[in-house]
Amino acid sequence: MNTALAFDTLAFASPMPGLEAAEGFSLRGIAGAEGLYALEVEKPRVRMFVADASVYVPDYEPAVPAASLEALGLASVANATVLVVVNPAPEKTTVNLMAPLLVNAEGTCLQVILDGAVYPLRAELARQV
Repeated sequence: MNTALAFDTLAFASPMPGLEAAEGFSLRGIAGAEGLYALEVEKPRVRMFVADASVYVPDYEPAVPAASLEALGLASVANATVLVVVNPAPEKTTVNLMAPLLVNAEGTCLQVILDGAVYPLRAELARQV
């Protein structure tokens, strides 16, 4: 699914690892950067960048467990927007392909930790964000 996203309230179907007690998630687009978003939470105050995988890593096809899709009410990963966490650094920008975020059309999301070593935690981006 390749559509522009923006949610004042983004609900996690299961707490995001490392932010289990976080409240008040939102997702907003970054002006002038197609497919790049700021994922923000009020308590504790956290802001991270996430990128639409269909824009920045178009060949990325994670094998998402059926239970994760079911938690979001999705028939397949093709019905979700797949986001990857961006790790900007002066020397190179990488994305986490081991733990994508899946977002359904209603603004419910889930971070999925993929099994195996198929995808890296820090994959270098060919297209810069």
